[in-house]
Formats: sequence, structure tokens, C-alpha cells
Amino acid sequence: MAESETQEMAQNARKYWSADGYSEGGVIREVDYASQSGGLDPMFEGIKIVDTDTHITEAPDLFTSRAPAGWKDKMPRVERVNGTDRWFVGDRDFGTLGGNVIRADNNKLLGRLAFPKLEQAHPGGHELKARLQAMDDMGVHAQICFQNSGVTQAGSLMSLGDLDLALKVIQIYNDASAEFQETSGQRIFNMAHLPFWDQKALETEARRCHDLGLKGFVLPDTPERVGVPSFNYEYWTPFLEMCEATGMPLNFHLNAAIDPNTLTWEGFQFEQTLSVVATMFSIGNAATLGNWMVSGRLDRHPKLKIGLIESGAGWVPFAVEALEHQFREMLPIKRDVLKKQPWDYFRDHFFCTFWFEKIAPKYLLEIIGVDNVMFETDFPHPTSLYPGVQEHLKDVLGGYDHATRKKVLQDNAVRLYNLPF
Repeated sequence: MAESETQEMAQNARKYWSADGYSEGGVIREVDYASQSGGLDPMFEGIKIVDTDTHITEAPDLFTSRAPAGWKDKMPRVERVNGTDRWFVGDRDFGTLGGNVIRADNNKLLGRLAFPKLEQAHPGGHELKARLQAMDDMGVHAQICFQNSGVTQAGSLMSLGDLDLALKVIQIYNDASAEFQETSGQRIFNMAHLPFWDQKALETEARRCHDLGLKGFVLPDTPERVGVPSFNYEYWTPFLEMCEATGMPLNFHLNAAIDPNTLTWEGFQFEQTLSVVATMFSIGNAATLGNWMVSGRLDRHPKLKIGLIESGAGWVPFAVEALEHQFREMLPIKRDVLKKQPWDYFRDHFFCTFWFEKIAPKYLLEIIGVDNVMFETDFPHPTSLYPGVQEHLKDVLGGYDHATRKKVLQDNAVRLYNLPF
């Protein structure tokens, strides 16, 4: 890997969850928790709601408590720097613990990324018992979970210059995820991380994750940015074949194939920049969608399942319609490779999610596909759907029959992740 790439990844790790998000400011939204914590609404009786995008904060002792002999001193640890809890590996700053804007008293912080200290935030961000209680209060049966810090991201770990240590960190995270899944009673499902910098290690760890019972993988959609071959190359073929054979999905969680931070105007305050960046991350999934559709990979791997997570759904009809146009106008020479049209690729391979949206779930659900849309809250992140989960679902899905509600809230996620219910 080039030195410039290593330095860029290290810098990205330090910027993860920008320090501006912890500065003074923000507004506390008072939450009437008693009125918002009544569990599952009768409208959804018989449905086990699966929240397909949430975040588990890695506990401060996650790695040190599980480290094999001789590894403990090398493991990620948490230090408080200028009043903010941050991850370190050796002397390398890997950024903050990630986003949790739900305060310990159930009120919500607006305009910032998180509380700077772990104890200020809702314990359900990192403690199992409190998390399950919060899920019960929201009327959610199960959650698909993603990491909350940069310390387990393979691209950042590559910058350590110690790939054995990087692999050990990922393995510990995956082991802890399997333990969390079991201890939660098969209600919390962390997505596995992979050492994608090495083809053999990637395939070995992927198989091990399957054997552990984990339900899917999270990957960057442009691995070439960290010096790994893109999905266009044969490097990935054995892994993708394994995903097909096992039914384990790929998840692209806000790993849009663009960098929205380059799209905002200079001179904005933090809140202004974040508002645009967050929106463009969702819309940027159109690039991820397009990359897979034009690549020919979906013809080679007809059973591959792909989750576009924290993606939103309202952009999908335009993006697929635009790709249909481009297939006609730009890709006639590829028709021997691309056997289907974009809407067929979408319905056969992709799942998207909604949370705050009203227009998409109310009016576009049948256009997008009732078999391809899932629900999420993004708990406990900024812009998460909190509070008012059940009221929102009643509003946007109240006009559909029970079978459709069950598909969107339960069955599609069960099918994508092979959940045990």
C-alpha cells in the first residue's frame, strides 16, 4: 500500500465523527418518554418488527477483555482527551466512540453527533439489558446492528502497519458479535467485519463468521480507495460465491461511491454541512446501485443479496429509471453481459430502507417493490427516528393491509438476513 494511502486512512480515522460534533451547542429535545414507550401498537399485532439499521457502541473493554495472552497491551483502548472519549491503538488516535444523541434520561440532543462522554449517553448504546428494554419500549423485536466507531473499520486498521493486529481486532469484534447475538436471545444481529486486504484471510474469516452464526457482512463499496481491488476483479469472486452459497448478504452502510463532504459550500457551520452531507450520503447510494448493475457481477452471481442500509427509499424510482435510460442509450454493446434490465436487477438483488420518510412508504412502496423495502430507526444516531416510532409507522403504513405491513416490517429483513423467526 502506498504511504499516501496509509496516511489518508489514518487521517480519516482521526476525523471519524468530527470533533465539531462534540463542541458546545446543540439543542436538547425534551421527550415525553412515558407516552412514547408503549411497545408494539395493536395495528402491528403478530408482526416482529425488524429495525434494519442501528448501532452498537463498542464497549471500552470490548477488545482488552477478550485479548489472547500477549495481545492485551496492543488492543484498542478508550482514553478521555479534552473531555471526549476516544479510541486509541498504541499512540494512534482512531476517533471517538461514535454517535449516540439519546441522553441517559431519554431526551434527545439535536444538532450534534453525540455526547462526548459515554456515561452521558443512553446506556442502550452499549449495554445489552438497556438496549433490549429500549427495543421493547419502541415496539421493535430485533435489530440489525453496525459498528459505532472507526476502530473496527478494516480500511482504518490497515493504516496501523500491523496486519496481524488488524486481523485480531476484527476477529475479536466478530466473536463478540456472535456472543451478543446469542445473549440477546437472537434479537440483536451485528454485521460482521472482514480483513479484505488479504484474499485468503478474507475468505477464511468470512467462512468463520458464517460458522459463528453471524448474518451478514458490511463492506465499503469502493475498496479500491484503500488499495484493495474493486469488486470488478476476480479477487472477490470466491467470496461472492460463498455469499451466494450461504445466503449471507452484503451490506453497504452509507458507503456511497461518492464523498459528500466534497459537495458542500465553504464557510458553512457544522450543522449546515452535516445536513447536506447526511442527505447526499443517502442519495449517493444510487452510485452503489449503478456500479453493481453495470458491472455484470449480478449476472455472474444471480443469488447475491445486497442491502443498501441507511439509504432511504424515495430516490430509488428515479435512480432505477435513469439507469433504464442509460442501459438503452449507453450500454447496447454490453447486452451479451447484462442480461436483465435495472428494475429486474433491483428486485432480484437489492433491499433498501426507510426511516423518517413519509412519501416513499406511503405512495411509492408498490413502485419500489413491497418485497424490497425494509424499516430502520438508525438508533441512537443523529437524525434517528426517535421518539415516535410506532406513531410514524401507523402514519406511513396504515393504508396497507396486514400482509404488506408484515413484509416491510418483518419478512423482507428475515429473508435478507436469514433470521431465525
